[in-house]
Amino acid sequence: MLEDIFQSSTSVSLLVTVVGLLAFHNFYSSFSSQEKRREPPGPTCLPLLGNLLQVDLKRLDSSLFDLSKKYGPVFTVHLGLQKVVVLAGYKTVKQALVNHAEEFGDRDITPIFYDVHKGHGLLFSNGDSWKEMRRFAIATLKDFGMGKRITEEKIIDECHYLIEVFEQHEGKAFDNTQAISFASSNIVAAIVFGKRFEYKDPVLRTMLKKDHETIHLLGSPSILMYNMFPWLGPFLQNWKRLIENVRENEEDIKRIVADLKETLNPEMHRCYVDVFLTRKMNLEESESKDSHYHVENLVTSVTSLFAAGTDTSANTLQWCLLFMAKYPHIQDQVQEELSRVVGSRQVRVEDRKNLPYTDAVIHESQRLANVTPLSIPHKTSRDVTFQGYFIKAGTTVFPLLTSVLYDESMWESPHTFNPSHFLDKEGKFIRREAFMAFSAGRRMCIGESLAKMELFLFFTSLLQHFRFTPPPGVTEEELDLAPSVGFTLTPLPHELCAVRRH
Repeated sequence: MLEDIFQSSTSVSLLVTVVGLLAFHNFYSSFSSQEKRREPPGPTCLPLLGNLLQVDLKRLDSSLFDLSKKYGPVFTVHLGLQKVVVLAGYKTVKQALVNHAEEFGDRDITPIFYDVHKGHGLLFSNGDSWKEMRRFAIATLKDFGMGKRITEEKIIDECHYLIEVFEQHEGKAFDNTQAISFASSNIVAAIVFGKRFEYKDPVLRTMLKKDHETIHLLGSPSILMYNMFPWLGPFLQNWKRLIENVRENEEDIKRIVADLKETLNPEMHRCYVDVFLTRKMNLEESESKDSHYHVENLVTSVTSLFAAGTDTSANTLQWCLLFMAKYPHIQDQVQEELSRVVGSRQVRVEDRKNLPYTDAVIHESQRLANVTPLSIPHKTSRDVTFQGYFIKAGTTVFPLLTSVLYDESMWESPHTFNPSHFLDKEGKFIRREAFMAFSAGRRMCIGESLAKMELFLFFTSLLQHFRFTPPPGVTEEELDLAPSVGFTLTPLPHELCAVRRH
């Protein structure tokens, strides 16, 4: 516990030393630079603590959103010793990530993400390694049908397994978290590993359990504190647990990769791992130097694809069903449209254009759910003057997606569930510029097309077969939409009834 840390004489001495050094640094900085350029404004910070007393680490995104209303769309906060520039509002976030993609395109690799990934893989890396791994991933995922008909068939097959699980509860209340996670993970597994797992598979269950816990811990106050004061690590149970989870899942991934390697046929690739292993083997045979195709990049990339691909899609689908139970009149309209346009046959991706209301409801669910509120931290690759402010190279940047998805200048009723945000006066679906659920620019989610297809097919298939209601004795008004806060925002633990429609 943190309380125990501050009772030890060693830690107290360290704190005194750090405070002294920081005070000297601040004193020196304030008098040494007569040519200090205009930096983004922000609240006055305290030595060592920075602005920690002015934010709520349990909902950091909300705190920063509130501060943006006082300090503007580009402002500075100090999270402990770490200086962060926050970008707020659709126009500012888009301008930075799209119009200044190079300057704001690096990833800020925080202490916890360095502990976990060591600068390898897709999400938490920079430079040539990141560019090559991202290029390879995009090309390979497309080759294996991401966003294409072959993937549509896999998702439809998985819909049947998911529906079977829901049917087993016979309309009684149950927690759908696990079943939805299993289904979502199998779509990623089909592309990455070339296989699907049975829902009772102990490896799948263990990996998903650890991934879920890890993603929750990544957003916990204690891990946020660790990123600010890395010396706290050995004293934090959450840090120890998180590292243990990641290492155990990496071992499971390595075992799956080893099995695939034993049966590898370089002429007939079954999955992402096969293509990577073949590329690695060919480069080794050609004695290529400085290759990015090594085991660490493979394991880290696969771990990220599996965890991130499962978590965000599964969370969003859970939110969709919770919103339907919360707002039965909207569920009525979705099911009326599905019955009128599709009937009892299987929904296909091509039906989307004829289901504008359903499409609007899915988009509004993603917007209001706000699953990745802080995005993933960026870092400036070089000095940049942005909106009149000077931002130094290497500065941590938070593109605040909460402020984009809830931007009052872009959405008519940003804090309410309103499918009309995505419909014109004739009821036709319209795209909205401020719908940035997958971020934007160089670091935009590479799985966007897969996630959209998956969410559409799972949601419509479930709504065709079931009506979702609160548990007996619970009213729609009593269903809680407050999120469980981690690295992503998930629904609080809850149960719903899935009542057969036919």
